[in-house]
Amino acid sequence: MHTLKKSLGQHFLKDENIIRRIVSAIQQHPFQNLLEVGPGGGALTKYLLHIPDINFKAVELDEEKVNFLFEKYPSLKDKIIHKSFLQIDRPFDEPFTVIGNFPYNISTQILFKILEWKEYVPVVIGMFQKEVALRAAAKEGTKIYGVLSVLIQYYYNVEYLFDVGNECFTPQPKVKSGVIRLTFIKARLPVKSERAFWVLVKTAFNQRRKTMRNAVKSLFNQEVLQDELFIRRAETLSIKEFAELTFKMI
Repeated sequence: MHTLKKSLGQHFLKDENIIRRIVSAIQQHPFQNLLEVGPGGGALTKYLLHIPDINFKAVELDEEKVNFLFEKYPSLKDKIIHKSFLQIDRPFDEPFTVIGNFPYNISTQILFKILEWKEYVPVVIGMFQKEVALRAAAKEGTKIYGVLSVLIQYYYNVEYLFDVGNECFTPQPKVKSGVIRLTFIKARLPVKSERAFWVLVKTAFNQRRKTMRNAVKSLFNQEVLQDELFIRRAETLSIKEFAELTFKMI
């Protein structure tokens, strides 16, 4: 059929119940355009192709998988983008939903790539390494709350939907997996600028063991830094507090 390429982080989903749950989750939000990332052997694709009245595209880097998919699903002709997801241009001119059993070795990069297209991507359903999925959904006050959590949740509501056991894959991965849903937030918290927000969040968590006063002192004047908030650590601040702080930046 096709071979596994560990260098591409490939693990093929084989559990039909899990596959149907993922496809069901994507259909809870209506869409016209759908992009599947990393179709691999077509476990999700075979169901997605049966969703009526949508424009479907898939992006797959592995040439062997591309040829396999063309052979097994002739209707995919002209619908597969043979590139890395991280290198493609936006695949639709109109809004589109994203679904995928994302390659674990680039899953964080995939989320940041989606942020580049956020105004066009209202919903994402993705299976990730569980650690990444939990970080994306983490709330303040937890050890796994960080840059990914804050930046993703500023733009999207993140729901951790369910775990996926190792036995659901061929071969079984050494890490656990989880499925999350991202739903775009149209009315976001006000910030001085999105650039200021990103700079603040990245700077704050770059030295997460330090107090905010020490971690972000280059971004504020001394008077502002006297606020009691700055004796806290970045992981204790809510997204709202980060947003409000941007207006006090130099």
